[in-house]
Amino acid sequence: MADVLLQIKDLHAGVDGKEILKGLDLTVRKGEVHVILGPNGSGKSTLMNVIMGHPKYEMTGGSLVLEGEDIGELRAFERARRGLFLAFQTPEEIPGITVENMIRTARQMMTGEKVKLMPFRKELNAMMAELKIDPSYAQRYLNVGFSGGEKKRSEVLQLLMLQPKLALLDETDSGLDVDAVQIVSEGVSKFHTAENSCLIITHNARILDKLKVDRVHVVAQGKIVREGGAELIQQINKEGFANILAAQDQVG
Repeated sequence: MADVLLQIKDLHAGVDGKEILKGLDLTVRKGEVHVILGPNGSGKSTLMNVIMGHPKYEMTGGSLVLEGEDIGELRAFERARRGLFLAFQTPEEIPGITVENMIRTARQMMTGEKVKLMPFRKELNAMMAELKIDPSYAQRYLNVGFSGGEKKRSEVLQLLMLQPKLALLDETDSGLDVDAVQIVSEGVSKFHTAENSCLIITHNARILDKLKVDRVHVVAQGKIVREGGAELIQQINKEGFANILAAQDQVG
C-alpha cells in the first residue's frame, strides 16, 4: 500500500535481556494520528524507543518498515535522517550545544544540505514567537536549567523546524500546566499535515483537542490488546483499563 508510512509486524524487543514487546503489530499511514494508551509498564515507551533505534533497546524479532525500507538495523541518527523524530518524556540536558545550533545541525543532517545561518535564524525567531518562547532561548544550552514546560516547548519547536515524516511523542504533555498544554497541542496540530503522521503516548486528552485522532491502540503486556477510534480515549478516561485487561485475560 503506497500510503503506508510505518509498518510494524510481530515486533519483539526488550532491554537488559528482559522481553518487553511480545509480538506487536501496528500500521501507520501518511496523514494519520495514532494514540497509544496503556497502564504503566505495558511497553509504550519501549515501543517508541525501539522505533527510534535507541541503542539500549534490543529488537529480537519481527520487522520495522518505514516507507518500504526495513530500518531494523539502522542506527538512531540514520532513522532520523529518514524522517523519524522522538520527543522524550524527560528530555536530557546537553551543555555546550545551544538550541539554535542543535536544530540547525539536525536540519543539515536530515536534508543533507548546508543551512545558511541568517535565513534560518529569522525562521527560528518567527517560530519561537508563535510558540510564545523568549528570543534569548535560542542561545541557551539545550534543556540546561529549563523548566518542564520549557523542555516541552523546545521539543515542539524542534518538531516544527525539522518537519519529520513521523513524530513520536512520548508524553510530551506530562507535567505541564493548562496554558503549556494548549501551546503544545497547537504546535502539534500545526505540524500535522496530510503528508506526515503522529504516534502519541499521552495521559491527557486535552493535547488531542486540536487533532483528529484516527486510531487508538491499547498496549498491555507488550502487545496491542484493543484498537478503536477516538471514542476509546473517552471510554478509558471514564472506566480505566480494568475492563479491557479483564477481557484480554479471558481471551488469553
